[in-house]
Amino acid sequence: MTRYRAAPSGHHYKLQISGAGHPLLILHGFTGDVSTWRSVAAQLTGDFQLIAIDLIGHGGSDAPAAAASYRMEAVAADLLALLDQMALPNPHLLGYSMGGRLALFTALRYPARFRSLILESASPGLADAIARAQRRRRDNDLADKIEARGMDWFVDYWEKLPLWASQSEALLRAQRRQRLSNNPTGLANSLRAMGTGAQPNLWRQLPSLTLPTCLIVGERDGKFKQINQAMDAALPNSGLAIIPAAGHNSHLENPIAFCQTLRSFLDSV
Repeated sequence: MTRYRAAPSGHHYKLQISGAGHPLLILHGFTGDVSTWRSVAAQLTGDFQLIAIDLIGHGGSDAPAAAASYRMEAVAADLLALLDQMALPNPHLLGYSMGGRLALFTALRYPARFRSLILESASPGLADAIARAQRRRRDNDLADKIEARGMDWFVDYWEKLPLWASQSEALLRAQRRQRLSNNPTGLANSLRAMGTGAQPNLWRQLPSLTLPTCLIVGERDGKFKQINQAMDAALPNSGLAIIPAAGHNSHLENPIAFCQTLRSFLDSV
């Protein structure tokens, strides 16, 4: 594991760098860290250099008290600073869920810095301003509860969400320890500043993104299948892959099919 200090924020980020070949920057979802990509890394490190990062507020990266540090604009700038420090050529960019929303924002803002974009169970945000404000209030309320009630309460709550209905008890148990290891301040601020309610509406920008883009979604994730079908229609250079026998987190629920899809796309760009 390596820790880098990102400019201009000065925050430390923990990275796990493995393999050789063209670089692939990987961004986990909310409550995750680099360890959630273990099955993907095992199948790809022979041909790609994987740079998995603990996003701000998660895992071994800094969890600052100022919520502004977690805004997508700030975190995207940090990602570019980290790539500059490592002197990496234009990497592929892969993001899951929250990490996918961040990856989309970053690719739209800095398209020339990436070779391709892979979005797993991601979203361009909420187009309706009223729905966005309502979601922001719910995210802020949950953030307050995380800080007041602690990680045990939050992980119990989080594991019961319908989003994970497709996951086995064994898979949920395997993720529990990692989720509990997070900093409550980090998760709370991530919700406040980078949650779906705080995310800018990116729908109108999708037609301008010409990067080769692969959209990945689990067949059992009805909500995100609809979102990604609409994204695929709006993006000029994309394809949609539906992973069988998987829900929201297809890289954990069906890692073999996920990695086959990912490798096929990466080999084509």
